[in-house]
Amino acid sequence: MNRGDAAVTVALADDQTLFRDGVREILATNPGLRVVGEAAHGEAAIALCVERQPDVLLLDVEMPGPGTAAVLLQLRRLCPHTRTVVLTMHDDADIVHEAIECGAVAYLIKTIHRAELIAAVIAAAGESATVRLSVSRRTVERLVKQRRPTCEGTLTERELEVLRLTAQALSNAQIATRLRITEATVKRHLTNIYGKLDAVSRVDAVRKATAAHLIEGDQGKPIK
Repeated sequence: MNRGDAAVTVALADDQTLFRDGVREILATNPGLRVVGEAAHGEAAIALCVERQPDVLLLDVEMPGPGTAAVLLQLRRLCPHTRTVVLTMHDDADIVHEAIECGAVAYLIKTIHRAELIAAVIAAAGESATVRLSVSRRTVERLVKQRRPTCEGTLTERELEVLRLTAQALSNAQIATRLRITEATVKRHLTNIYGKLDAVSRVDAVRKATAAHLIEGDQGKPIK
């Protein structure tokens, strides 16, 4: 993209005010970047991008509101000009895969250096089809094995695991223990599941997934 002397406009979406302050200060060190707004939850991030049409959105994956997939799909439809960079603490192949499939142009872990962040934002504002990742080798190896699409209503393997255990009436804490993940991660998966299935509760999600033959009970029979 030949931007001339125009600054790259950036929106920040993270529910931690102190973290947003830090990112804003880092970006301010580069005169070619200009923060045009901030949001603390998913709906606000979408509204901000619709209003300001920033070149780049820095998006956390664990905020109140719609799941990451729902936010990315909405942004792809409403703000095709805005390119989304996921900036998160979660080094998880399922989340990376879902984010990239749903339209993110980069996935960065919050432990990166400030120079890497600035470089990623500038690169995201360009027209390159390259996807930028800053994740562990373990996550990259898992990504290589993941081939199937995960957006447009399709659940990831991890989300299916969570939903199957939910159908067995396990609590979030029990699911977290069974899958060796945090309870917060279970909640995030459930939020994404609700968004993809247009469900309003655990029971509704299980019912809709069963009706769509996404999950089954023993002997191949649908879960009641």
